[in-house]
Amino acid sequence: MKHIINYFLLLIATVQLNGCVSLGKGVAEAFLENQQSVDTRLCEIWGKPFKGISPFLDNKQGKMKVLMVHGVGDHLPGYSTQFLEKLATELNLPVMSKEYKNITLTTPGPDTSKNLGNLRIHRLLSKDRSRELLFYELTWSVITAKQKEVLAYDNSGEYSFRRTEANNLLKKFTNDAGPDSIMYLGASKEDILVSFSQSLCWMTKSNWDSLPDNMTQACSFNDDTAAANIRIDQYAFVSHSLGSRIIIDGMQHIATLMDKRDADFTEALKNKEIPIYMLSNQLPMLQLGCKLPDISNQKDAYCQSSGSQYNQRMLSKMPIIAFSDPNDVLSYAIPHGFVDKYFDSRLCIDVTNININIATIFDAFSIGKLANPVDAHIGYDTDDRVVALIAKGIGNKNAAKIVNDRCRWIETIE
Repeated sequence: MKHIINYFLLLIATVQLNGCVSLGKGVAEAFLENQQSVDTRLCEIWGKPFKGISPFLDNKQGKMKVLMVHGVGDHLPGYSTQFLEKLATELNLPVMSKEYKNITLTTPGPDTSKNLGNLRIHRLLSKDRSRELLFYELTWSVITAKQKEVLAYDNSGEYSFRRTEANNLLKKFTNDAGPDSIMYLGASKEDILVSFSQSLCWMTKSNWDSLPDNMTQACSFNDDTAAANIRIDQYAFVSHSLGSRIIIDGMQHIATLMDKRDADFTEALKNKEIPIYMLSNQLPMLQLGCKLPDISNQKDAYCQSSGSQYNQRMLSKMPIIAFSDPNDVLSYAIPHGFVDKYFDSRLCIDVTNININIATIFDAFSIGKLANPVDAHIGYDTDDRVVALIAKGIGNKNAAKIVNDRCRWIETIE
């Protein structure tokens, strides 16, 4: 679909050039290529320093574990492969397990007939095997795929032949991606959140050798394995678009059940810091129509050691690093005060906003500057600056050169 959008942009620019139709293809391509040769894309960061994943790979007792959650649209297991390979390169982890592991997620309890998606796990290591990363990829879209079949007729030849080729491709994309946010706010939400919580459970309680493979199996937080691993392992989330809302809602749901969890698990979790790297963050838009949490606007009480509710927190901290391209029409920065009002105070959330141009901006002759909106939405996980920030953070001695050279950091303080 990207080549269609690019074609539209070039077509518009050409037509608008004072009605001139004599601009040759070679001249237009040379003009655009010249603009691409100098990368002036924006990268601005507002927030506290953060370390990224790299420092936690040296954990001698436990493991560094990352869970990725996709956004709207049908996905197949393996969708994160390009991101994973770029992340491994940035982290200098050139060794990978020969086989990955797959778990078909299902509901806890005796009935394992419900398919709640796939959890794929990769193991990556440094050359000397001293540094290790376990990467968990959640594919939940099977939950909504069946319901979206109601729109299949619109993609059939009976209707699609009446559209232009480009518009037909865009309509197929809309039919695939558009319904997921609607269904998430409706009947599918419960199953998607169970899918996330099951993924989190497998991430916390198991290490590589103890993970099941090619099995349909449920996981339980209520045993000593989960608590023991939480004390020594380090965790992070990476999400795209709707995946950000899924993680936040999933963690808020777990927070409401803390008094029903195993006591050792609850206590171990209170001392963990779990960052979320949000790509194409949509939290403000997806907050519309949602109820406020029972506990909000009480961050100091729950997250400061001197606070009256400090022992009732869920985590020690959950930093949100929110990446947003201003030309991504489906992404939003997180405004001041949003987290305190709309999110559970027990999560102890801090926010770092990263305003970053993912899509290349072109000077489209007489109609002004243009950026491909599709690239701006889906290109985060392959952008070298984004990967470097997730891997090595900002404001520390290990920050990547591309980040120090290409990003402007405004440190915020209390």
